[in-house]
Amino acid sequence: MSLDADQIVDRRRMRRKLTFWRAATIFILIAAVVGGGWIFAERRGAITPMASGSIARVTIEGLIRNNRTRTEALTRLAESDAKAVIVHINSPGGTVAGSEELYDSLMRLKAKKPMVVVVDGLAASGGYIAAMASDRILAQQSSIVGSIGVIFQFPNFTELLKTVGVQVESIKSAPLKASPNGLEPTTPEARAAVESLVKDSFDWFKGLVHDRRGLDQAAVEKVSDGRVYTGRQALELKLIDALGDEFAAVDWLAKEKGINPKTPVRDYRLSPRFGDLPFLHTGAVWMLDAVGLGGLAERFKDLGAVQAMERLNLDGLLALWHPSATN
Repeated sequence: MSLDADQIVDRRRMRRKLTFWRAATIFILIAAVVGGGWIFAERRGAITPMASGSIARVTIEGLIRNNRTRTEALTRLAESDAKAVIVHINSPGGTVAGSEELYDSLMRLKAKKPMVVVVDGLAASGGYIAAMASDRILAQQSSIVGSIGVIFQFPNFTELLKTVGVQVESIKSAPLKASPNGLEPTTPEARAAVESLVKDSFDWFKGLVHDRRGLDQAAVEKVSDGRVYTGRQALELKLIDALGDEFAAVDWLAKEKGINPKTPVRDYRLSPRFGDLPFLHTGAVWMLDAVGLGGLAERFKDLGAVQAMERLNLDGLLALWHPSATN
């Protein structure tokens, strides 16, 4: 019995040691990946070092939100020795405020550097707001351009609450406080207040189209019904200046701005959010699985879906075109 007891104690001791070293290994590996990712983000994030006198290629893609890091990176680009800038846009838009911030940043950049926008696949709503910062917009024939409009959406659960027998009561300092909130019927006054916000932002959007694209009022009204256009249609409506890609952009810079057409075009990467670096997610899953924590690894994999849903959780006024996101 004594021998059996000693063996049990030894096994427990070994199990504790194994647990300790397993936890230590996870900590060290995660620290290494995070540290490496941080260095990677710092090196390629704010700015990718460029050779003197190159053309900077900036890419704007995905949903547009306010982003201080992006603004600072574009400011540094304006002060750099880049000869010109080609901005590639592939975005359905995002928040109105975030789109305005990006537009202002690109306008400041354009004041310092010759700039051309190339619509890769999509420049809709807030993406088109950003594109209008440039005096030259190019797009592919099949690119999607436009969706000039503003939307404010909120769910209303009043009928559901009636079904389950729940009544939400509130005490407000004023009738329009926290309205609309989705937990009570939207009053005509609340709807009118929201409509005034949408109209004011829409008027600002149309004013940009009028000023930046040189369209008269009738032309602005024609293109501002919220629809999207192909590149070919957008050219006819003067929403873009020409059909073409990056090669056409370099050719225009050479002819109109005196840039040597042999000037190399190099990526100037805006800083990605640390959590957006895909190899961090993959590396963490691999490490957890390697040390025998497969269940935790599976949970971590699910974070990808959670992050995808978070990208659709935009608050406030939206300048956004994306059927699967808005319907």
